[in-house]
Amino acid sequence: MSATAAPSGLTGPALELSEHPAARMLIGRHRLRWWEPTPWILAIAFYFAFPSYLGFGTDLLITILFALSLDLALGYAGILTLGHAAFFGAGAYTVGLLAFNGVWSEPITSLILAAVVAAVVGFASGLVLLRTTGLTLLMLTLCTMLLLEEGANMAHEYTGGFDGLPSLSIPPIFGIFEFNPLYPHTQYIYSLVVLFVGFLLVRALIYSPFGQSLTGIRENMLRMHAVGSPVRWRLVTCYTISAAIAGVAGGLWAQTNAYVNLTTLSLDRAATVFIILILGGYGRLYGAFVGAVAYMVLSHFLARVYPTAWQLGLGLLLVVIALFARNGILGISESLWRRIQTMRRPS
Repeated sequence: MSATAAPSGLTGPALELSEHPAARMLIGRHRLRWWEPTPWILAIAFYFAFPSYLGFGTDLLITILFALSLDLALGYAGILTLGHAAFFGAGAYTVGLLAFNGVWSEPITSLILAAVVAAVVGFASGLVLLRTTGLTLLMLTLCTMLLLEEGANMAHEYTGGFDGLPSLSIPPIFGIFEFNPLYPHTQYIYSLVVLFVGFLLVRALIYSPFGQSLTGIRENMLRMHAVGSPVRWRLVTCYTISAAIAGVAGGLWAQTNAYVNLTTLSLDRAATVFIILILGGYGRLYGAFVGAVAYMVLSHFLARVYPTAWQLGLGLLLVVIALFARNGILGISESLWRRIQTMRRPS
């Protein structure tokens, strides 16, 4: 064992990981860096600078939270999934069914219930699906999502089928702050707070010994088996937590839009969040922020300029990213920063 004292709370495989140079660097990076408050400052500034775009901003915040949930599973644990919308839809329908039937529609509590339901779906499916890897896992996650979508469609007596559950009655937060579709100030601030709490949870998780073990599993699963790490249970745990966060994003979407339909379980939604991570850079924590902003802003403006061919511009951008920047926009930024630092060093 290294003479350097290991971080407190690390034992067994996590302790061995902590002695690796890359892991020590990861532990050192858990401290708040000077630029990390920037996204939150910009989000607050957006509220005051663009009051007529708060509906768009709310959708953006929810998309970031959804992308964060996928990044936890895909970027850090290496769980290849194309069916993450299953958990988003599970959370959305939980909130929708509770509100539509007048069972329980208090916003914060219903979000917690959405997380629980999505976590149960994630845990149950993870026990089965995570026995596989690679293309098999990718297809099974996609099939799980499609089965849930078809189940929601067939149960039209409860879910409304294709039409969904419209005009949901969402009570005011704390009985004070009302949801107004015409002036979505409450929706924006509410979504920002939920995103901040979710971000803190993900950040604490990935910089913890558990998060380090997930990175080890992603990089070398056989070695993690060799050092005695309970690989499968850690993957199932990560998948369950990721599903719960996605469920919160789905429930938040249902609350802020006051309706829920089959699009919450669609392949289009699952593919979009996958593209967002590729665009921003997966396994980088802030890749979800950068990717979501880039994708949604480009989609918005391209749709206004070229209403019939806006997806062509996005497609070309993704091709360029895939060919020349496999680490996404953040990868490009980091490469440029390293080059600038190298040029500044005296020869």
